[in-house]
Amino acid sequence: MRNLVIGLLFITVLAPIFLYTDRFSSFTTSSSKQEFIEDVTAFTLPTDTRHLNVLPQEESSTVHKEPIGIVYTDNSSSNIILTHRDLQLPDTSEHKSARVLFDTDEEAQSQKDDIIRQVIQTSNQEEQESQTDSGADQENHQNASQIQLEQQSALNSDKVDEKDASLTETNKQTDQTAMPDARVRQLRDQLIRARVYLSLPATKSNPHFTRELRSRIKEVQRILGDATKDSDLPKNANEKLKAMDQLLEKGRQIQDDCAAVVKKLRAMLHSTEEQLRVHKKQTMFLTQLTAKTLPKGLHCLPLRLTAEYYNLNTSEQQFPNQEKLENPMLHHIALFSDNVLAAAVVVNSTVSNCKHPSKLVFHIVSDRLNYAAMRMWFLVNPPGKATIQVQNIEEFTWLNSSYSPVLKQLGSQSMIDYYFRAHRANSDSNLKYRNPKYLSILNHLRFYLPEIFPKLNKVLFLDDDIVVQKDLSGLWSLDLKGNVNGAVETCGESFHRFDRYLNFSNPLISKNFDPRACGWAYGMNLFDLEEWRRQNITHVYHAWQKLNHDRQLWKLGTLPPGLITFWKRTYPLDRGWHVLGLGYNPSVNRREIERGAVIHYNGNMKPWLEIGIPKYRYYWAKYVDYDHAYLRECNINP
Repeated sequence: MRNLVIGLLFITVLAPIFLYTDRFSSFTTSSSKQEFIEDVTAFTLPTDTRHLNVLPQEESSTVHKEPIGIVYTDNSSSNIILTHRDLQLPDTSEHKSARVLFDTDEEAQSQKDDIIRQVIQTSNQEEQESQTDSGADQENHQNASQIQLEQQSALNSDKVDEKDASLTETNKQTDQTAMPDARVRQLRDQLIRARVYLSLPATKSNPHFTRELRSRIKEVQRILGDATKDSDLPKNANEKLKAMDQLLEKGRQIQDDCAAVVKKLRAMLHSTEEQLRVHKKQTMFLTQLTAKTLPKGLHCLPLRLTAEYYNLNTSEQQFPNQEKLENPMLHHIALFSDNVLAAAVVVNSTVSNCKHPSKLVFHIVSDRLNYAAMRMWFLVNPPGKATIQVQNIEEFTWLNSSYSPVLKQLGSQSMIDYYFRAHRANSDSNLKYRNPKYLSILNHLRFYLPEIFPKLNKVLFLDDDIVVQKDLSGLWSLDLKGNVNGAVETCGESFHRFDRYLNFSNPLISKNFDPRACGWAYGMNLFDLEEWRRQNITHVYHAWQKLNHDRQLWKLGTLPPGLITFWKRTYPLDRGWHVLGLGYNPSVNRREIERGAVIHYNGNMKPWLEIGIPKYRYYWAKYVDYDHAYLRECNINP
């Protein structure tokens, strides 16, 4: 009996121990060059750490997609940074068994498969210790089947991923080929990444890498210089780009704190946004300043012309054909300007495109400072067969503060303080109100056309920042259907509606006008002076100006009072007559410009200023003779 008990103990206790020890020693021998790994997520590869195959830690049919460029961290001390260059995550429904990151290297794949098999075998052996022999055999069979299925799935997924990766790489190359100035963009991106790395603690603790990175930054900055396109770069740009790329790859591997990178990038973003806000404000200020500042050449020209004018005899200062000035059967054009060169372009372009220039009569009104210069220019450069008249606004003795409310308001101290003393509490800080034209009666003279031309029936009003491209004779035969003003409406954009210009919080405005009504454009307007007199439009204008003495109905300019004065008295002209926006909108359709009878440089970017939009300047400049002696003397060039 004793021997039987000992035998049973040997079989049930000692034999399993002996068998397990034998198996463990054989496993240890076969994997003597590998470390024992308890958990899949805790091991790191001894060679290439850029690509990993990760076995699923639990059975699941859910696809776990990780965002690109995230630092994955275990409880162990290993951190792996994965970027778009290191991996491609295919967007496919075939990956249902696990979270898998693939590699196309067959040798590395084989090595990682051996490690996975060892881990699986170890896991299976640990499960065998807690089960009976029969249960262990069944579990081994199930695990073997599962391993086979998972390996087959990994192989299939690897093939799919190789195709997706190749397609993605092809698309990336195509995008880089199609993208204009790709190298300039890439070099600038490299500078941003390099500056980020320089500010991170991991980089600061590596002085050798820091010195090398600073050196590369200087090289890239020298290469870039003022380059805006790839053709501006030197021949060695590609070499420097690749060298910087390799160094940034090294820097990426050094970084172990994703949160620090994100924090630095956010700080850079906020700083850039603040700088952009400041630069936008400065740009707006400088644009407004440039718009109301007379260039040196345009200051020289009237001085030169004025000196020449007063050297003429009285008989030489007169224009011919003055008997046509009051003939209502001719085509009369009103132009109020203090800019000699701009007025010259309006006259030249109109005459050049007119079929019957002998019917044209230009009435130019200027201020006291530019009157002599304006006369001298057109005496030296007569408008062909057309008739011209130049008047001084000072000669209109009927235009005084007792007759004109706006003239009285413009001369008041409160108006001057409001527009020009921005430090005062009652002044408006908006820079657009700092323009002297809003205090010039020359700008408001358009509301007194019947008084200026008492014997005329129709007048075409033109601004001095327009160019005429077609014959305008057809305008004088238009029937305005009882309206006073013929103008092109500006309904295409919301900021041209009435509520953009008028204060609809005031009951006087809200009760009388529609906030969504279409505005219309000053710059080319046909006025029926007979209807104007019959409807007493000047009285309407004066009444509203008196109501706006405290600037509560509108703030500035002539368009708001024009919208009010000619409310329900404006006839809409075809849009082809008048094309707007060339002084502020760089996206005006070229075909629309070329089809327009009149193109208007409304806005701050006038074609005679350096801030003018370059692609529109040609339409204006072709009517300027830059070889003219006066222009050469004043250094006025294209």
